[in-house]
Amino acid sequence: MTWTTLMPWLGGLIVIGTIYGIIKRWETRMVLLGSGLLMCVVALKPVEAFKAFEKQMTNPGLITAILSVMGFAYVMKLTKADEHLVNLVAGAVSKIQFALIPACLFASWGVSIALPSASGATAAVGAVLIPVMMAAGINPAVAGATIIAGTIGGNWNPGQSHNVMIAKMSGLTVPQVTYTMGMQALWAGIIAAVALIVQAYVMKEHKGYISDKVHAAKEFKVNFMLAMVPIIPLALVVLGTRPELKNWNLTIMPSMVIGAIIAIVIARKSPTEITKAFFEGMGNAYGSTLGIIIGAGVFAAGLTQIGLIKALIATITGAKGLVGVAASVGPAAMAILTGSGDASAIAFNEAVTPHAATFGWTIEHLGAVAATAGALGRGMSPVSAAAIIAAGIAGVSPIEIAKRNAIPMVLAIVAATAYVML
Repeated sequence: MTWTTLMPWLGGLIVIGTIYGIIKRWETRMVLLGSGLLMCVVALKPVEAFKAFEKQMTNPGLITAILSVMGFAYVMKLTKADEHLVNLVAGAVSKIQFALIPACLFASWGVSIALPSASGATAAVGAVLIPVMMAAGINPAVAGATIIAGTIGGNWNPGQSHNVMIAKMSGLTVPQVTYTMGMQALWAGIIAAVALIVQAYVMKEHKGYISDKVHAAKEFKVNFMLAMVPIIPLALVVLGTRPELKNWNLTIMPSMVIGAIIAIVIARKSPTEITKAFFEGMGNAYGSTLGIIIGAGVFAAGLTQIGLIKALIATITGAKGLVGVAASVGPAAMAILTGSGDASAIAFNEAVTPHAATFGWTIEHLGAVAATAGALGRGMSPVSAAAIIAAGIAGVSPIEIAKRNAIPMVLAIVAATAYVML
């Protein structure tokens, strides 16, 4: 056995050690960075670990979204606007508690159509709805899992990379592929919502959590105008997706800054205090949330360099008789390990999907299964950017969110695969 063939086996042992460390609640950044670097060293390419570190620490898409969202969150904490919002809705949602989980999941699902980035949608929607669910007594980890599960709605966006890629491969139009992907997402969303509700009831996590932001009515008088401030950035992000407002550049970062400026006026807080809070939140987000994402990037680089990703794709390619199963299990497994649903699905679709006819499949159906499975696999990954962002908002570990989404996402993968096979 050569060193090259031995490396994936050593990588498997390192991955098992990584999972053990995360479960034992060792410092997450240390575990991911250490495992990724070790795999790169074993692969005799340690420099790749540092390249991945540098790439993630300067990733403009993640930095602008995560830092601005957490900066705005600190402003909401300073002005107590978040408390006003959750106390405003706490009474109402307690009356529809049985429907709150699916309602929030499909709210995330809908926003994800306009904002098909899982991390971006989680940041925008989670900042509002996770505290609302917690205020209704729902376990914080369940609240975070609900928002992430809804990000599968991004499959309905015609501009999503997978829809365009599969359309080009198959010769179909983008709307035709989008319909197939979208119907998969619909079934997946329904199954995930039902599973999350049943699981929460069985585990008794659908009620009983006491949020420190909810006060007795006699102790807290809600300011309606201030309660609306946390919703403003989300509304601006959604409006910014409209064609007539495209030039306004209402992405997450400017929307959060505008929300903070409005908070100055409504809360009548000092601009100096608001500015300090915003940048304090940004700094904290870089050290904690983005720190984990950097570690996840190094870990993913290690998986690639040590040959685990290549070996997994080769195994999938060889499973001709079970290509449907391979198309769902393979991208999902890679997404769980790497935290990226897009990377795993694109890798599969580039290597296997063009040969779909030899397996008795159509390109659009096989490609859709892989893309959807990758997205759902990301939904139960503790190292995905979306999970890390949701965990930061909910105040729990990403592994807790991943555990809540494991069964719902597996069932959703089965439903999405069955949709195109039947």
